[in-house]
Formats: sequence, C-alpha cells, structure tokens
Amino acid sequence: MKNLTLKNIAAACGGSYSGPETDFLTEVSDITTDSRKAGPGSLFAAIAGEHVDGHRFIPDVYEKGALCVLCEKAPQEPKGAYIQVESTLKALMAIAEFYRQQLDIKVVGVTGSVGKTSTKEMIAAVLSEKYQVLKTLGNFNNELGLPLTVFRLREEDEVAVLEMGINHFGEMHRLSQIARPDVCVITNIGNCHLEYLGDRDGVLRAKSEIFDFLSPDGAVVLNGEDDKLSALRDVKGIPPCFFGMEKANDVWASDIQQMGLKGIHCVIHDKKGSFSVKIPIPGIHMVRNALAATAVGMILGMENEEIRRGIEKLEALSGRFHIIEENGITVVDDCYNANPASMEASLKVLGDAPGRRVAILGDMGELGEHERELHEQVGRVEGSLDIQLGVCVGQLSHYLAQAAKKANPNMEVIETATLDEALAGLPRWIKAGDTVLVKASHFMHFEKIVEALTRKE
Repeated sequence: MKNLTLKNIAAACGGSYSGPETDFLTEVSDITTDSRKAGPGSLFAAIAGEHVDGHRFIPDVYEKGALCVLCEKAPQEPKGAYIQVESTLKALMAIAEFYRQQLDIKVVGVTGSVGKTSTKEMIAAVLSEKYQVLKTLGNFNNELGLPLTVFRLREEDEVAVLEMGINHFGEMHRLSQIARPDVCVITNIGNCHLEYLGDRDGVLRAKSEIFDFLSPDGAVVLNGEDDKLSALRDVKGIPPCFFGMEKANDVWASDIQQMGLKGIHCVIHDKKGSFSVKIPIPGIHMVRNALAATAVGMILGMENEEIRRGIEKLEALSGRFHIIEENGITVVDDCYNANPASMEASLKVLGDAPGRRVAILGDMGELGEHERELHEQVGRVEGSLDIQLGVCVGQLSHYLAQAAKKANPNMEVIETATLDEALAGLPRWIKAGDTVLVKASHFMHFEKIVEALTRKE
C-alpha cells in the first residue's frame, strides 16, 4: 500500500511503535479488522467491539504472519511489531485520511436520506465504462466502514465511489475529511434519523458537512426536485449541477415509460445532448439515480454513449429491490432498510406489478417523535394503490396497517406482532402467481422472510 510504512502509519495516527527497526520502514500489504483475513504483511487493527474484543486474536494474527498490530492495549507477549494508540477506530480514520492523500485518484462521495446505495451502484456502473473503479461494498459507509473501503484502494484504481452514511452531527465532517471528495452527490433530504437530527433542516445541515473537505476545483451534484437541496445555489463558490425530471435541471429526463418489474425506459438530456436508455431496475427513483450518474459521468469527461452502456449494465443487489422468481411467486427483496420515502417508492412499483400484489412491511426505525404519523403516512399510500394484501409486522406497523385499512376498506390487511408469527403465516397467505414486496428497517431481520419465500421446495 503506497507509502503505508509502519513509520508513516504510526506518525499518521499518533501511535507508539514497538518492534524490530527492520520492520519500521516496511509497507503493509493490507489493513484489516478481521483476524481471519490477516496474513503475511498485514496490519491487524484490534477493535474492542460490543460483543467481541479484537485484542483476543492478536496471537492468532502473529501466527499467520501479520507484519504489525494496531491496538489499544499492548500485547502481553508480542510475537511481532505493534503500534499502540488510545482509540483504534480514531487511528484507522487518521490512517485512512493519510492513505487517501497518497493516491492520485478521483473520489465521488455519495450521501442522502434515501437511495445512497442504489445511486452509488448506478454511478459505479456508469464510471466503470471508462475508468478502473472501486466502490463501497455492503454497508461499509460509516466511520469504520469508510476507512476499510479506502484501504481497499490501490494505485491502479482511477475513481472511488464512496457511500457516506451518518445519523449524528459531526460524523459527515469526519467522513469528508477521510474521503476528500472531488464530486459530492446528495440524493435527497428526507425524514431519516430524526431521533438524532431533529427535522429535515437538521438532516440538511448534517449531510452538508460532506462539502467541508470538497476539492477546491471539485463539483457538486444535487437533486433539483428536493426543496432543501434546490435552494443551494452556491457551495464554496461552486455552482451545483442539478438533476431531476423537469427541463429546468442541468440533467433531466423525458419520455418515461414504466415496464413493470422489467425496468423503466426514458430519454436523458444533458449538456452534450440526449440519449435513450433502458434502466434494468424498476421504479421512478431509478430514473433519478440514472440522472445523478449521468451528471457525474459528464463531469468526469464521459461521452453519453459510455454513460448509456453503464446504466444498462446495472445489476440489483441483494436486499435492494432484488427480484427473485422462485416457487411460482415473484419476490421483490427490498429488505435491507427502510424509511418513509423508500417505503412509498417501493409500494408504488409494486402497485404496477403483475399478479396478486402483496406487501409484507415491517417497522421503520430512527424516526423520532413523529414515528407514528410517518407509519400512518406510508399506510395511506399503501391503501391508495392496487395492492390486494398487506402484511404488517411489528408494533409501529400497527399504525401503518390501520391507516391502510382506513384508506382502502376492501384491502385485506393482516397484522402480526413478531417476525416469528409472520414466518409461520406465510404458507397460508402467499399463493402461486403472487408478487410479494418484502421491506422493513434492517433491525427487523426481514431477510428471514425472503429466505422462507425463496427456499426451494
């Protein structure tokens, strides 16, 4: 890893080095917090987690040939070099900041209340048509995940597309300090993490911290249809590039044709002209993701034909509107996470799906004092759509269920208090030919419902 010698690592994080002088100027091969992945040349960072203390595995990583250990407590009988720090997490963030600055690479930072991951995936798919791209994997988008993503970068990479997720003030400032983005993308400002951020104005302030370390000659890509974002006409002297459905935006869409679960067709317009494209994942929100990716591709010097090819190669991720056909039913696996805006968007796509339409929905978290009203809001949307069966799981989803029934008395609505009750009822409720949406916040563990529905008979 370029310039990541033990000497530079210790200096970057303010750590105290102990070990052979011969190792002090050696570059590490990789940095990991997973002892199972440590090997010759590795730096193993021992994290004292809620359930497992990584310091327990220090003897194991030495046996595997790790070059050095980053730790808060000095090993009792060290079999190799170690760097002792006050906080391993803070040290990793400092090392990642140093390493990012050693690389001649463009960084696209992606944040927002809804659609960060799907927008990140779309941008990465587009940029991969021209560049060597590294993107955030899974949920590695926080103060631990972002450094670990940065550590995956190598000199041959040309662009990094980094998802940046937060739920408290100050977190995005620290993530921006690590990422040093050249392009900042904000998808929207919604009702998320209100428990900590208060209201949408608080969400805007917290998300806007992504600009704190924006490159002076960088670019800003914003959703022009979001009332909070569209008001930002100048970001550190940089005029934003706005995307949206209306012609008033810098990048916009027309001729939108929804093709059910097969995707969506549209014409995208930008400063270079226009092009027709088929987005392989359904939902009007995917058009906005494609517009954001088009804006980023345009900023980074891509031609529209390259952008079109990238959009059409997009693949769905597990848990992110991933469509699975099994056991005579179509399952829309959107269970990774949920908030009111994403829940409503997924329900609207389900409303246009073939067969009997079933929505299995669970509680949404971190909505603060308005959690009841926001669940009721989703229920009213569900009741307004052509959905035949709603299954609502959890205490908060009771309010969603009641609002759906009130909006549509003819709709069948089933309530269960627990996930186990829902799993037990699936064989009775789901029929061949159904299209089933599965969505809830991550803590509801709705992946178990997807597993049950798609288990081969």
